[in-house]
Amino acid sequence: MRYLTAGESHGEALIAIIEGLPSNLFIDIEFINKELERRQKGYGRGGRMAIEKDKIHIISGIRDGRTTGAPLAMEIRNRDYKNWKDKEIPAVTKPRPGHADLPGCIKYNQKDIRNILERASARETAVRVAVGSVAKIFLKELDIYLKSKILEIGGAKREEKWKRLIERAKKEGDTLGGIIEVVIEGVPVGLGSHTQWDRKLDAILAYHVMSVQGIKGVEFGLGFEASKLPGSMVHDEIYYEKDRGFYRKTNNAGGIEGGISNGSPIVIRAAMKPIPTLLKPLDSVDMITKEKTKAAYERSDVTAVEAAACVIEAVCAWAIADECLKKFGGDSMEEVKRNYEAYKEYVWGF
Repeated sequence: MRYLTAGESHGEALIAIIEGLPSNLFIDIEFINKELERRQKGYGRGGRMAIEKDKIHIISGIRDGRTTGAPLAMEIRNRDYKNWKDKEIPAVTKPRPGHADLPGCIKYNQKDIRNILERASARETAVRVAVGSVAKIFLKELDIYLKSKILEIGGAKREEKWKRLIERAKKEGDTLGGIIEVVIEGVPVGLGSHTQWDRKLDAILAYHVMSVQGIKGVEFGLGFEASKLPGSMVHDEIYYEKDRGFYRKTNNAGGIEGGISNGSPIVIRAAMKPIPTLLKPLDSVDMITKEKTKAAYERSDVTAVEAAACVIEAVCAWAIADECLKKFGGDSMEEVKRNYEAYKEYVWGF
């Protein structure tokens, strides 16, 4: 499967086209809209979330609620577009440290940062959540599920501290990042491969997670902690029981060994940096005058870690769904499920 997205933060709409979905998959519109609603929640979100009420509109690729095998085209309208379309928007020339502003302008030969920031904005993740929701619907047919939780915000691990930290950051004109964990349950043995670097499942998942705006680090299982421990305390010992098959008592590998899923839950953690748009801007340089200045301010969040958790779930769901189709194949859901059931019988009897 593959997909493309299009659209800008304050453009008319965000668009996605998905190619390669099997036919006869029921697309639950209500589920997709609930996932979009999840992305808009979280303490510390900005005023944009009070404007947008994201809803998916499917343009093509389904009939009577089910996919036909043709490309699936989806749209999310930007409500804020009407507030911008007739305005004379002044050029933005003061790049924000930590954003795509300056390197994007240099790369694409632009003198107005808005030509970069509108597409670089994390607003784009709304339509990727919609794409990931379709992948979740597909994975549900194979009894594969994803869940996420916030481990840290602003360096604090205890949830009761988060609201106070966010309020303090807001008062100081600052922003906060955090750490997110996603667990994928029900993934069978055998997704990914050791045979080529670009087929390793952990590499594929890391690529998708790192594509999310603001993510600066990713780890699986014990992750960086494993580098501090001896092998006897890291590697998951293997056991076998006739009525259970092969199993592990620990999951330090995070469900992936040698680039291949091993049947244990896949555990991914991602580090999100603080949002680079600060109410109390950092030092910058005007791109036109080359004079020292303060970075531009765009309406933004204090933190969006909860939203990022939803987005990371979505991109991981897409990656796993795509690997399942590569592994099991099929042009219809009936064919995919037949192939999958046959594979599960093979694994059970190995």
